[in-house]
Amino acid sequence: MKAIVKPTSLLQGSINALSSKNYTTRYLLLGALAEGTSTIYYPAHSEDSDAMRRCIRDLGAIVEEDDEKMTIQGFGRHPKNVSELNVGNAGAVLRFLMGTASFCEDVTFVNTYPESLGKRPHQDLIDSLEQMGVKITHNEGRLPIRIQGGNPRGGKITVSGNVSSQYLSALLFMAPLLEEDSEIEVLHDLKSKIIVGQTLEVLAEAGIIVHASDDLMHYKIPGRQQYKAQKYVVQGDYPGSAAILAAAAVTNSDVKLLRLSEHSKQGEKACVDVLRAMGVNLTHQDGVVHVLGNSKLTAGEFDGDHFTDAVLAMVAAAVFAEGTSRFYNVENLRYKECDRITDYLNELRKAGANVEERQSEIIVHGCPEGVEGGVEINAHYDHRVIMALTVVGLRSQKGLTINDAHHVAKSYPQYFDHLESLGAQIERIED
Repeated sequence: MKAIVKPTSLLQGSINALSSKNYTTRYLLLGALAEGTSTIYYPAHSEDSDAMRRCIRDLGAIVEEDDEKMTIQGFGRHPKNVSELNVGNAGAVLRFLMGTASFCEDVTFVNTYPESLGKRPHQDLIDSLEQMGVKITHNEGRLPIRIQGGNPRGGKITVSGNVSSQYLSALLFMAPLLEEDSEIEVLHDLKSKIIVGQTLEVLAEAGIIVHASDDLMHYKIPGRQQYKAQKYVVQGDYPGSAAILAAAAVTNSDVKLLRLSEHSKQGEKACVDVLRAMGVNLTHQDGVVHVLGNSKLTAGEFDGDHFTDAVLAMVAAAVFAEGTSRFYNVENLRYKECDRITDYLNELRKAGANVEERQSEIIVHGCPEGVEGGVEINAHYDHRVIMALTVVGLRSQKGLTINDAHHVAKSYPQYFDHLESLGAQIERIED
């Protein structure tokens, strides 16, 4: 699908934030790993959550749902032996389930997105699982990945954290179910510590005991634990909402986003503070973010590791700020659905933005008068790139045509609908 994003000067109205993809996928896994029936209220519906739902069903969970909730009868430590699992283009789902699949005798994760997830590395997690006695056959750390497990063992385990925190989360989900106690040491650096905090938060909700060091680099996890089957409520999603907030910030707007808790542990909540620092007139109270945009922003410097999945949207806002902005500590963006530094900045340049890259930095020389646009740009199969480029298109002089825009459904299927309900002019053309 092509999305033709036309210049739009005014956004106005209220919308409910979509439900959190990160929490939904984690709660789905908790439900599968419990023995009994769990209920998840307001689950996200996206390609990622659909991938987790599909795969836990394949592994033996019984999943039923209606308009409000989902019930899961889990398989605990005994997933069904299946020959193949297809996670689509969902990297976090793949990594979480590589841990769970280690309880299976022989399962292969297939490669259906060779140009996106098929290029992403998983070697660090493979190394950790092999320490636990799991035999893994792979393509230089990439899909397809065959796991021959059945009886993974605990003990002392190391995992690298300098590419993705998802490797650590995968181990944290599986370790409580092992016969032995486990001790996990994170090597090198640990990216996205706030997202690890989300994993620890949901594990605690499920009654799992994890002893974590203050710096989140060492963990002691008792074995032979059981996940509680219980009720979970999914909160509003900050990563997707960051793009809506950025769109409101770069236009004249009066926009309210509902269901965004001020007390959320989502790191991307920091996008509210980033926009405030850029001079955007907004308030955040009682779960509502209210933006009164006048399209005037000022540049700033921001540590992007605290809000990884909102960085691209904030960069899009910075394109129109007065001065030069710098987003640093963001190298892990290179290992997502695409290289979210090089690939994204190449598309921004096509649109007329003045941007530079370093290995772990994005530098934006703002253009308050707007960018020219009027070109076709590529999405690189990446939902975050699509959302951020849409923000730029709204403020461009000639609009932007985004190719492969249907991939926004990976996390936010209603994204274009929500923007249009606020007054954005977006034409969608099926290929």
